[in-house]
Amino acid sequence: MKSSALVFSCVVLVASSFTAMASERPDHFKGKEVKTLAEAVANFKEANQRFAQLQSAPLTPEAMAEIHQLTYSMEVALEKIHQETAQLKVVLEEVHLASEKMDTDTVQQQGALYLKNATTLVK
Repeated sequence: MKSSALVFSCVVLVASSFTAMASERPDHFKGKEVKTLAEAVANFKEANQRFAQLQSAPLTPEAMAEIHQLTYSMEVALEKIHQETAQLKVVLEEVHLASEKMDTDTVQQQGALYLKNATTLVK
């Protein structure tokens, strides 16, 4: 009986410590929304520049909070960049195959699409 009470007490203690830890976590934020590759690249660049500034100074609690918030926008931007570059890879493969077949129409059409998005990445 005493061992059951001891086990129960331990479980309650552990559960309450997890609850306390969860409530001490910083609030979660929604990253800056992006609709286009250009927006994603711009937001990613801006957030990384700010992160570099914060990283180069003492990491105060305020700086850590700002870094935490920045990471959400950086993650959103990276996800969009990932999606867009996956599609870019498909378009490039179409250009590649069309060039092997001397299919000038596809190379011109898909090449223009490829260059538009590729140029956005390397500005």
